[in-house]
Amino acid sequence: MRPALHAFLVNGRFGDPALYVELPFERRALVFDLGDLHVLSPRRLLRLEAALVTHAHMDHLIGFDTLLRHLVGREKRFALVGPEGIAARIGHKLQGYSWDLAGLYAAELAFEVTEVAGNPAAPAGGLPWRRTRFRLSTGFAPEPGEAGVAEDGTVLRLPRLEIQAALLSHHGAPCLGYLLREVSHVNLWRERLDALGLPTGPWLNGLKRAVQENAPDDHPIPILARGQGPRTLPSTLPLGLLRQAVTVTPGQRIGYCTDLGDTPENRETVARLAREADLLFLESAFAAEDAALAARRGHLTTRAAGEIARAARVRRLEPFHFSARYAGQEARMLAEAAEAFGRPLAPAETPEG
Repeated sequence: MRPALHAFLVNGRFGDPALYVELPFERRALVFDLGDLHVLSPRRLLRLEAALVTHAHMDHLIGFDTLLRHLVGREKRFALVGPEGIAARIGHKLQGYSWDLAGLYAAELAFEVTEVAGNPAAPAGGLPWRRTRFRLSTGFAPEPGEAGVAEDGTVLRLPRLEIQAALLSHHGAPCLGYLLREVSHVNLWRERLDALGLPTGPWLNGLKRAVQENAPDDHPIPILARGQGPRTLPSTLPLGLLRQAVTVTPGQRIGYCTDLGDTPENRETVARLAREADLLFLESAFAAEDAALAARRGHLTTRAAGEIARAARVRRLEPFHFSARYAGQEARMLAEAAEAFGRPLAPAETPEG
């Protein structure tokens, strides 16, 4: 079955960190880290509904301004998650511009920023969080919101998706690692649809949503959208009748961790967060022979990344965030990570469409 989530590195393995994850059939997307985003088309930028920021170094946050410029004037509620202090930083970015013309926009743009607090060296437990809202109509003045504790590490819930976070350490500063989890995956069987005399089309998204939301069997599913030609079927059919055309399997799990020192605590945290994930994007800034330099800079080597991924028993490893000092040596870096991982690395995914 075709995966519901398609993930690709916006700037490749050597550029600014930014992982774009899209749900192609739903025209939705989210991004991990906000490095340089100028290569993304306006269409892709406008599909974004959330950003998960690991930490506030410039190469992980510089793309916020690109995103902001495309969203102003659009009706949008945008979720942004980051470590402690991220709300103040986003607030400062927003206040760096004059919003005296904000009243000319009928559409409301709101950023809901969740900052995750805690000490990566503290005993395992829930993650305290607090939320701040910034709205265009108020000139993006900060509005303190709710607060709580993510007992299971889940810091953001979106339709069909959940994002868990874990605290890592980078140069002693807090940094977040993330796991994106598709709540469940609904597989559609073409031959079963054919047996029911049903067409494929956008209406199947409604069927998927109803299955994932555990709707009752009598829940009506619209079959054809208006304007799709002469109707030879009922306008709706009950979900119970359509269940035979689908099967439900565990959803995809994608891990994303970058800018972390090679410490026992960080290794354990990443392995626990990404345990048996389908895909793990893991920084591999330095070559294996430069382990001493990696330690001084608070980064992983290719070998360390492969060892962590193997310990986590992930299905696929995607090393990235290679230092520019290894330009032209991508094959070497990948080979070192693959050797430590214990299996070949699959080719990196590229944007669709």
